[in-house]
This record gives sequence, structure tokens and C-alpha cells, in this order.
Amino acid sequence: MKSIRTIIILFFLVVGFQKSYSQSYQFRTSGFSVLEKNERGKWGDWSSLDLTNLAVILDTNKHRIVIYSQEIQLYNIVEYVEREENDTDVVYSFLCKDNEGNECKLSIITRKKQDYRKQLYINYDERIIVYNISTV
Repeated sequence: MKSIRTIIILFFLVVGFQKSYSQSYQFRTSGFSVLEKNERGKWGDWSSLDLTNLAVILDTNKHRIVIYSQEIQLYNIVEYVEREENDTDVVYSFLCKDNEGNECKLSIITRKKQDYRKQLYINYDERIIVYNISTV
């Protein structure tokens, strides 16, 4: 009986350690909006917030971020940007290339003064996509 208890405890410890060393972070989206530049090169207005329920995986072992939308969005991380923090936000940014080889910057921003709400920004030269996300 004692050995079974020991085996069960060891099993959960091993699973727990394996999970803690795994550098994969899972998020769920709740909505998204898009901002685009107009023909004059000026930023327009944000689109209305569309509700979504998508899985987002940040995998630092494979150096990628994947958004499981109808068309899977794969962003290969080229460079990790140093964490930034100020009175209102904590920002983790990544310089990436998307499925088509276009360069972009992805940022996971935690809004301190908004109940620590998280957002994922995908910044291109001509458009910005924002997803409201939560940790799974």
C-alpha cells in the first residue's frame, strides 16, 4: 500500500516537473479587431470587435506562435525582444515571419489597470490585428 502511494506521488511529481519545464503557453481568444492604413498611409479606425474562440499556442521550444483560426496562422519567431514594463502594461514582444514570409511583430500585452487583461497584437506595416486573449 505504501509503495503504491509512493508511485502515485512520484508520477504526479514527474508530470508536474515535465509540465513546468515545457515552454508552451496556451491562450484562448475572445475577440479580435483590425486597424488598417488608408490610401494616404494614415491609420484609420479600429474595426468593430468580432467575437472569436480560437486556440493560440506560444511554443518557445519550436520558436513559433500558432493561431488556430479557420486558416491556421503560423508565426516563426526570429528574435525575442526584451520584456518591457511600465505603470500600465507588461509587454512581451517577438519579431516574426508569418506563413507567407512577411515580417511582423507580435506582442502579448498585459493591461495592469484593466484587471490584467491580456491582448495579442500582430503588427504589420499596413495593418494591426489585436486579439483579446486569456490564459488556458
